[in-house]
Amino acid sequence: MERVSPRMRTSFASPAVVPERSCTAPQERDPGFALYVHWPFCRHKCPYCDFNSHVRAAVDQRRWRRALLAELDHFGARTEGRILRAIFFGGGTPSLMSAATVAAVIARARDWWRFEPAIEITLEANPTSAEAARFEAFAKAGVNRLSLGVQALEEGALRDLGRQHGVAEALHALALAREIFPRVGFDLIYARPGQGLASWRDELQRALELAVGHLSLYQLTIEPGTHFFTLARQGRLELPDEDLGAALFDLTQELCEAAGLPAYEISNHARPGEESRHNLVYWRYGDYVGIGPGAHGRLTLGARRVATRARRLPERWLETVEREGHGQLEEEELAPADRATEYLLMGMRLAEGVELSRLAALAERPWEAVLDVGAVRLLEAEGLLQCAHGSLRTTAAGRRRLDAVIRGILR
Repeated sequence: MERVSPRMRTSFASPAVVPERSCTAPQERDPGFALYVHWPFCRHKCPYCDFNSHVRAAVDQRRWRRALLAELDHFGARTEGRILRAIFFGGGTPSLMSAATVAAVIARARDWWRFEPAIEITLEANPTSAEAARFEAFAKAGVNRLSLGVQALEEGALRDLGRQHGVAEALHALALAREIFPRVGFDLIYARPGQGLASWRDELQRALELAVGHLSLYQLTIEPGTHFFTLARQGRLELPDEDLGAALFDLTQELCEAAGLPAYEISNHARPGEESRHNLVYWRYGDYVGIGPGAHGRLTLGARRVATRARRLPERWLETVEREGHGQLEEEELAPADRATEYLLMGMRLAEGVELSRLAALAERPWEAVLDVGAVRLLEAEGLLQCAHGSLRTTAAGRRRLDAVIRGILR
């Protein structure tokens, strides 16, 4: 999943002539079904990270394997026989898992569900030498896509971000991954302290020369509870201002588009056919099982769509699974209005946008009752939205102001 959310500009342009467009033509796609596996452990906590990750001196791999399989069985029994499009091992640092645990989870998933012929099985990894040495074992376990947390291609930036690898180590891991896995992607963080347009242009051009099929580019945001948040409050961390952040975003889109890796999602770029199938399940509002500490899920069970959430603290989750067979903290049935809002929030991140017929089906009322039609027309005229062929999507300018666009059109 996404590592850092981008900052968005929130101003609107002046209104222009409102064009007449049709949004009523039907368009349907299968959003898919996926499995997310959360490994909560890291060797080191990065200063910008607010993910559910924890540093522990030792981890009992066999005990954790049993617990993950138990929680998988809990959900498998409720969704047996469905067709699985993707498995994603996220974290934390999943490359600290044993290959035996990865293989066991994949095998158990196959017991419960039918795999799509081209199922995507992704594992997130850090590019340290110790973890790169395990890539071949992960491939033998069944992983066919690796997502590398490179985060920067400058030594000073890697130190500032608290990363445990250097540039040479990252390049070696990337080259090794390309030899072993059929699909490889990596992440970078930009809009870092002190970063300007020229330095980001040079770094991104280098990244595009290295990119195989997928590149995730996230603007740094300061999240409460992180070390960077503390530094920012103390005035010891200065980020690019709003105008520079917007210029960095625009430059990112321009260079990636020119290199043949357009944005299919607000922070994710890919060559055609190389999009992350797992993350597309999320953004298209498909069903997914989430197992592991703090994992979330969305499941359609008969006529109900439910949200699941597991206990966050690893030790509490582990004890609960061993006692009850799963570590779920709550399961909530989503009301039609909540389903529609979630679909809009996720789907509008995509370049393809949302299907209005599906928005109406989730809301159980016409889409015109969910969205402010006047606001939609106004933002169309301003060049921030496109509404045609049964879909509503943001333009490139609209994605830069996504938060404000969504607030403006929701009733």
